[in-house]
Amino acid sequence: MPGRNHSREFKLQVVGQVNAGLHTTAQLYREHSLAPILLHRWRKEDEDRGEAAFTDAAKTDRSAELRSAGLEWYCGQPALENSILRKSLATFPL
Repeated sequence: MPGRNHSREFKLQVVGQVNAGLHTTAQLYREHSLAPILLHRWRKEDEDRGEAAFTDAAKTDRSAELRSAGLEWYCGQPALENSILRKSLATFPL
């Protein structure tokens, strides 16, 4: 069912059941009508963030990482292009 919002407690409960070996992921996504990829994402977030998983703070941290990566690409791309141009000019002098 698209568009459902699950509480943090529910997500922690489901992930906890999988991690403890009480249920398989297949059992849980059938029982709760969840998409398999959603359960995978929840487990990954719990693994990566620990106690901060499924909170707004976790989302804020991720957006900062994405912004940083974008800025690194933005600054690194011209440097790479300049390096390629310098090598080309060295190979083929004017």
